[in-house]
Amino acid sequence: MATVAQPVRDAKEVAPGDGVLTVVRLPGLTPYLPMWERQRELAAARARGEIGDLLLLLEHPHIFTNGRRGDRAHLLADEAELERIGAVYLEVDRGGDITYHGPGQLVGYGIIHLEERRLGVREYVRGLERALIQTAAHYGVAASAVPGYTGVWVGNEKIVSIGVRVARGVAYHGFALNVDPDLSYFARIIPCGIPDRGVTSLARLTGKPLTVDEVAPVCARELAAVFGMPVRWAAEVPAVGG
Repeated sequence: MATVAQPVRDAKEVAPGDGVLTVVRLPGLTPYLPMWERQRELAAARARGEIGDLLLLLEHPHIFTNGRRGDRAHLLADEAELERIGAVYLEVDRGGDITYHGPGQLVGYGIIHLEERRLGVREYVRGLERALIQTAAHYGVAASAVPGYTGVWVGNEKIVSIGVRVARGVAYHGFALNVDPDLSYFARIIPCGIPDRGVTSLARLTGKPLTVDEVAPVCARELAAVFGMPVRWAAEVPAVGG
């Protein structure tokens, strides 16, 4: 099994355009809104050549997000219900429809210069799917992509949601892998706007108590392998201008 590179000592060591994928695992729960703004700042800095490609791995507090072309009607909970379950709803600038983020779900935000890597958006998304299929396989789960749908599936149940945005040749947003979240939150939405399919998780399929911390390095390694990028771990997200 390949080993994962040790963390660098300083996030300033992230070098622009050096072909390396710098990975940062953020601790605890990361609030969605400031991270969304941070992604846009990082994507702009990547487009200017100030930083290299990044992968941010994290968990969010309970939140439902809807993409640019998503349908608000796919949110089945009213404001009172959202308050009762401790969740919020937000419309964002990624592709795709409504999804849920929360504790126990591995969220990956790739700040990737697609033009430098000569990747089209569709090719990039297919690469994310392959890497996450391989991540699931590491735990003995046979997942697959389904023609006509974005994401990763096990039978008729979705285990990975994917939604990205590209600006000035740089992708941001990314994927959400259900490691061991509270799946009951998905009952408050029509996930990804698809009414006849369900959701599942690695923990449910394996019957094992998996954690985001143990799955994150496996996922980073598989993503780096699919895109042919060496991995460098960093202790924190690089500071950039707006």
